[in-house]
Amino acid sequence: MKLSPLDVIIICSYFAVVLLVGYFLKSKIRTSGDFLLTNRSFSHWVTGIAFMSANLGSLEILGMIANGAKYGMRTNHWYWIGAIPGMVFLGLFMVRYYYANGIRSVPEYLRMRFDHRSHLFSSLTFAVETILMSGINMFAFAVVFKAMLGWSFTTGVLISTVVVLIYTFWGGLASSIYNEVLQFFLIVIGFAPLSVIGLREVGGWKGLVMRLPQQYLHTWKGMGGPHDPLGVSWWVVVIGLGITAGPSYWCTDFLLVQRALAAKDLDAARKTPLVAAIPKMLFPGIVTLLGLIGLSVAPGIVTKDYNLALPLLMGRYYGSGMLGLGLTALLASFMSGMAGNITAFNTVFTYDIYQTYLVKSRSDSHYLRVAKMATVWGTALSCASAYIVLHFNDLMDYMQLVGILFLSPFFIVFLLGMFWKRPSALAGFCGMVAGFSGASLEYVLYRLHVLHFSGPMASNVWTAVWGFVAGLVVTVVATFITRPPEAESLKGLVYAYAARVSKIQAWYRTPEFYAAIVIALFIYLNVKFF
Repeated sequence: MKLSPLDVIIICSYFAVVLLVGYFLKSKIRTSGDFLLTNRSFSHWVTGIAFMSANLGSLEILGMIANGAKYGMRTNHWYWIGAIPGMVFLGLFMVRYYYANGIRSVPEYLRMRFDHRSHLFSSLTFAVETILMSGINMFAFAVVFKAMLGWSFTTGVLISTVVVLIYTFWGGLASSIYNEVLQFFLIVIGFAPLSVIGLREVGGWKGLVMRLPQQYLHTWKGMGGPHDPLGVSWWVVVIGLGITAGPSYWCTDFLLVQRALAAKDLDAARKTPLVAAIPKMLFPGIVTLLGLIGLSVAPGIVTKDYNLALPLLMGRYYGSGMLGLGLTALLASFMSGMAGNITAFNTVFTYDIYQTYLVKSRSDSHYLRVAKMATVWGTALSCASAYIVLHFNDLMDYMQLVGILFLSPFFIVFLLGMFWKRPSALAGFCGMVAGFSGASLEYVLYRLHVLHFSGPMASNVWTAVWGFVAGLVVTVVATFITRPPEAESLKGLVYAYAARVSKIQAWYRTPEFYAAIVIALFIYLNVKFF
């Protein structure tokens, strides 16, 4: 692709805006809380958009469009059954335990509910996960812009590294949140027209249906059948995504929960994932649809490399100006994904590892300096981890694997710990180790060809199932052979001893009403595109 002067102006304007936001916020950063947590000052509309946008990294756009071409409407599972139940559960239940206890990170809840063993294990695995995820975004940035504009891989990594480092170093979490809000609107404006133009060329939805095999046009129908592109039965998706991988990601990934914790009060924090759920459900209208359009108009190219679906469509349909806008939307998604993971990393490192286990009882200014240095270290490590991705041939499969290995095995421990007062500290720790071990064992057996699946994505879903079952069994068994914790230590941490705090407001302003709207739309979409 060749950029016109107008395209260059649009892209440079985006860089200028995000750097100016970071510079403006620089003067407002006085404490570690300002830098790492924004001191809880945002409304639920801002945190809700940021929550959604934090999930719109480079692979959510590039990778899910590729999945739309590879798996068809089955891609919707990651937006519906794999997202909405977890987001609703987070908003209605789990956020209250995080927010009301004043915790600064998700691992910190485990320290309060269980003990330091679960806390440290979760902190370390989460720190590794954020670095790997950030590296994936850097890698995707470099690869896409090498293909589109001819930049070298190292040039792409360095450009993304420098820009993200500067504005997160200046503005911390607040800078990341503001950029995520901007990114959300850029993505909609940059890619929605592509869906409209592409759909028009293929003759609308009916024309698209006529061009593609039936197995690509249904979300649920025919799952597990001989021609199913995903290659797993419906119940595996329900357990692997709806009950295990999805809720574990949305409810325990601190990158996302951190946005809810930035809300101004508990009510706003609970509404944050519910506000985000509406655009989340509608995004298949951009990503899945673009994948199907790419498959229909250029099957010979797309089936050789599904990651080319988006670049192909942008080069085919976008001219001067719109090309710059589309590339800017991609830039925003890449850098937002990087920044979100870096800000989550520096919070967990500073509070959960450094302050808790390495250097205690120092001044707040000391921890602010450490947080800023953690931002630099995290960015450097992310840059290095981008080169790990060179050993995987599918970005989306790798990203899903990282999330499932380092997040999903722990969700069952969070769930049992929040809603069952009986599990002891030892039971929680053993369950986490067992969940991680079970998920890792499945992946090793798959790589050694002991287990056979239709592809790496099917294996990923089974990895989540193995981790969930192993964690559940071990936690329950260990619970009944160890002494239960004292009731006094569980106040505010489990459902039975939770403080019932309700804000007096009109029924249509309550989180429960927001959740009802989300669930109704969720049911409608699954039935409509069954």
